[in-house]
Amino acid sequence: MYEQFYGFSGRPFQLTPDPQFYFESVSHKKAMSYLGYGLAQGEGFIVITGEVGAGKSTLVAHLMERIDRHALTAAQVVTSALDGAEIVHVVAQAFGLHVEGHDKAGALGAIERFLQDEARAGRRCLLVVDECQNLDLTALEELRMLSNFQLGAHPLLQSLLLGQPEFRRTLAHHPGLEQLRQRIIASHHLEALDAGEVEHYVRHRLGHVGWDNRPLFDAGLLDALYHHTGGIPRRVNQVMNRLLLLGAIEERDTLSLAMLDDVIAEMTADQNRGARGQSDLRTAPAAASEPSPAPLVAQGSLPATEVAALLAERDARTAELESAISELQAAGMGQHGANGEALSPEEARIAEARLAAALERIEARLEEQEQSFRHVLTMLIEWLEEDPSREAA
Repeated sequence: MYEQFYGFSGRPFQLTPDPQFYFESVSHKKAMSYLGYGLAQGEGFIVITGEVGAGKSTLVAHLMERIDRHALTAAQVVTSALDGAEIVHVVAQAFGLHVEGHDKAGALGAIERFLQDEARAGRRCLLVVDECQNLDLTALEELRMLSNFQLGAHPLLQSLLLGQPEFRRTLAHHPGLEQLRQRIIASHHLEALDAGEVEHYVRHRLGHVGWDNRPLFDAGLLDALYHHTGGIPRRVNQVMNRLLLLGAIEERDTLSLAMLDDVIAEMTADQNRGARGQSDLRTAPAAASEPSPAPLVAQGSLPATEVAALLAERDARTAELESAISELQAAGMGQHGANGEALSPEEARIAEARLAAALERIEARLEEQEQSFRHVLTMLIEWLEEDPSREAA
């Protein structure tokens, strides 16, 4: 929605990794240097770690765009909690190999033959394994064993391991991973963006979709954005998506600090609501007659039933607003007597106080209604836009 309002050619802050939006922070530049050095060695393991949303997947997507596909065959694995036998089959599938049954020896044989064939054709092989913190220790050991494959003295497989900070700690301290540690030839931990980089990051991504200084940013807004997100790129994208959507809904040409505060408050409320919902699911007794959970909207944080509840709340506040208007009218009429004569000074003062109180109540209710309606509208738009199949709606 907001891309149409602001005249963008696309969505600059989408959450899925897109190498077209790659931003080279100081830490990302170092990571690319380590990757270049490691790939030049053609063997062993390269390890890149970082917080959730730090940009590891985008870094790899950028790397994949730069490699020569005629000289390097790459396969990528995004892991769940795999053990040693499972990782072997997953690696075989990643390289496009069909293995009958679940025979580990057969899968290893197919992988080795494939690697040898690629080497004879003059191509090196790279295995990218994401979310390595989920891997069982036996799976990590199998990855090390795969690095033993050689054709003569030529190593056949190099691996790039990506993981969250706990994976870095596991690699550094677990006694069972000493042999794998010895084969790590390059390692880097992706740091968050600093305050200046967050500003450059936002402008960089907006520039890729044709931003022409609409919307503008209030002074201090991007510094506040850094404070709220800690410089984690994915968090920046989440907040900027919400902020631009709010700007489009309210038809704003300038994004303000107050709007950012509203977005942060809404996102915090969504998270708290989601946490309460998960707690309720864990503690509620199971019942065969209970309906299936409602689908989640707005990045999995707001049940569809709650959208309906919020809309009902909006209608209730509309009724309160109508009542407040009646009070206001009554307060205004109360400045004259029943026969239309002017009231005494004391009576007029009391009537003015009643009028001021009624105005204050109506303004408060208007603000509550606006916040509620805006929140519902934001949730619905995000839910519609997160799945292309809902575009017709």
